[in-house]
Amino acid sequence: MNRRIAIEPAKAYRLMNHGPTVIVTSHHGGRSNIMSAAWSMPLDFNPPKVAVVIDKSTYTRGLIEASGEFVLNIPSRALARLTVDVGNESGADVDKFAANGIVVGAGSVVRAPLVEGCLAWLECRLIPEPHIQQTYDLFLGEVVAAWADPAVFDGAHWTMEEGGKRSIHYVAGGHFFETGDAFDVGAP
Repeated sequence: MNRRIAIEPAKAYRLMNHGPTVIVTSHHGGRSNIMSAAWSMPLDFNPPKVAVVIDKSTYTRGLIEASGEFVLNIPSRALARLTVDVGNESGADVDKFAANGIVVGAGSVVRAPLVEGCLAWLECRLIPEPHIQQTYDLFLGEVVAAWADPAVFDGAHWTMEEGGKRSIHYVAGGHFFETGDAFDVGAP
């Protein structure tokens, strides 16, 4: 099981500010599902909010709409194959957790599972916005708990080292790139 440090929800935007690909998990009525999403972002600090695009055709969407909650899991290169695989099959047809041997942990606030091996996890409650959900497939969530792997996030900033675990960013057709080296120019 991953070690996790709690991140103040108001600082959860720092986990997503660099635009990583996310794995979305959901749970409702005894069923859990998992899918990938390349389009997600932080939206606000207080209360902390995120946005993620979830297509109408996905099984995950129905679970989120029914439960009112989800988790954004931030994977590393080690989970790139899984990220592609869970994005290319429907949870309506198969238990993707069992089929892919996915190990999960429990959320502290929401019932959607946390995918082990990720770099960070944002537990979210859905902010219902039927118009943008229906028109743009855009879902908003309030971050109610956030976690990070202390090997790569010190509670305030990413500390991804050369040769270490880094977040991934989806381009298309199974192609990704990893976050590059961090550098600091100092505060203004």
